[in-house]
Amino acid sequence: MDAQRAQEICSSTEMKSVLYNGQQIYIEHVDQGTGQATIHPLDDPNKKQSVSVTELTEQ
Repeated sequence: MDAQRAQEICSSTEMKSVLYNGQQIYIEHVDQGTGQATIHPLDDPNKKQSVSVTELTEQ
């Protein structure tokens, strides 16, 4: 995924299915300058991490 699409998903009011390492995640924030996204698993909002948007896959 690219940073622009990740930002679109992050800003959308509609929930999109996005995977990171095969696990469904929620995108909290996207830094388009660095290409990094702050994410967390859908079932664990406290487990935040920063990953490259290129590692995210939209289903």
